[in-house]
Amino acid sequence: MRDACCVFATIASRTTHHGTRTIIPPMKVIDVAAGLVFHEGKLLITLRYPEAHLGGLWEFPGGKLESDETFEACLARELQEELGIEISVGDLVESLTHAYPERTVHLRFYRCRWARGEPQPLGCADFRWVSANELADYAFPAADARLLARLRQDAALWNGEETGENRENKGSP
Repeated sequence: MRDACCVFATIASRTTHHGTRTIIPPMKVIDVAAGLVFHEGKLLITLRYPEAHLGGLWEFPGGKLESDETFEACLARELQEELGIEISVGDLVESLTHAYPERTVHLRFYRCRWARGEPQPLGCADFRWVSANELADYAFPAADARLLARLRQDAALWNGEETGENRENKGSP
């Protein structure tokens, strides 16, 4: 289990043009789990509340880890809270760290299987099921850029071939 959900980056400093050193406070790193929930050739995305950090942008459902919580447990909890659905967490698809001016996020994106419940916007402003071609029609946070490019280019991510997760469901050997 994890000791804490957040860690701090190393303290940095810089020298101003006057020769004085300014200490840059450590930036909090926030661990976030996000789910790639595919269904019938579509991917589930959610809309952030307007007043939230990065408000009004679309994202992959998930959220911040709580203390002593794994990424997988966080993801199951967050999708239940945000959308009222139960999922089973599969393989890790992407892991990245992105620095915003006010915080740094460490994101882990997992392939998820939708198990039960109809999605409802319980902890998000809205949700959509979108195709690979439709992803470009939605504005996402900068941290998702690398994954979005991969999703647009790699059809295997959409049909489970990359991880083999859906083989038993499709009758493949």
